[in-house]
Amino acid sequence: HNLAIGVVAGVIVAMVAFARRVAHLARVERTVELDQPVPTAYYTVTGALFFASSNDLMTQFEYADDPARIIIDLSASHIWDASTVATLDAITVKYERHDKRVVIEGLNEASHELHSRLAGNLGGEH
Repeated sequence: HNLAIGVVAGVIVAMVAFARRVAHLARVERTVELDQPVPTAYYTVTGALFFASSNDLMTQFEYADDPARIIIDLSASHIWDASTVATLDAITVKYERHDKRVVIEGLNEASHELHSRLAGNLGGEH
């Protein structure tokens, strides 16, 4: 009977549907180069990274099977929120537990500013 409630409910349903649809648009491609002085795994991340897509991001890495150096290239993606920064922190910590070093590169200016400001400051376990 109240049009405002219907509009608000419709907007919320549309937001949830959109977030679910784009959550899986972020892709991760892995290549490994063992013939370098330091064997390296390269991960190229493509797509928008925000609360919905960052949940899947954590599972896209091969922590135990990767060599000692990992480069995560984010030049084809964009960090939209703190949950993605927290996910990148968690990925880095998980690799460190396997005595591996992570380098995050290719951040655009806005993503770099957000990552620099929040990385290591989100209360995650280190």
